[in-house]
Amino acid sequence: MRVDVQPYDPDWPRAFEEIRAELTEALIGVDVQTIEHVGSTSVPGLAAKPVIDVDIVVTDETKVAPASAALEAIGYQPLGDLGVPLRYAFSAPDNGHRRNVYVTVDGCLSLRNHLGVRHVLRTNRELRDRYGRHKLALGENDYDDIDGYVADKSAVLQLILAEAGLEADERAAIAAVNSSTEV
Repeated sequence: MRVDVQPYDPDWPRAFEEIRAELTEALIGVDVQTIEHVGSTSVPGLAAKPVIDVDIVVTDETKVAPASAALEAIGYQPLGDLGVPLRYAFSAPDNGHRRNVYVTVDGCLSLRNHLGVRHVLRTNRELRDRYGRHKLALGENDYDDIDGYVADKSAVLQLILAEAGLEADERAAIAAVNSSTEV
């Protein structure tokens, strides 16, 4: 299989805003800190898979269940943590934009990973362009599944995570997940 990596689409932020509006309405009455556009589609100028990544941030683990129930009520299916502590994945209904939605606990490694990578790639054009070229090249490869693509972009991602200030043990934990689990 080939991974569909496309040049940056200036429509991705608008798509995120539509998703955020839907999620905000569904999460009325749930204690949510913020809804963040993360992943490569959140970085202007960066090539990406045309899938919007969304982190719904809650303050602590006790807030995960109410957020999850609200998502399930509008057709999202829970997938569990997929091996990533304090990040709970959901498959989206087949309506609207393609998206990956996660409920994350504030301060967890997954959220710091997502926000750190976004910040570095939004502020370091050279690293953003290097990562984008790498991802476009990987999009030309044939893979058995998405896990091979994720593993193959891990080396450049490790540089980005170091730039974001994540410690060596945190980067190693992220690399371990990226080499063994679909994220």
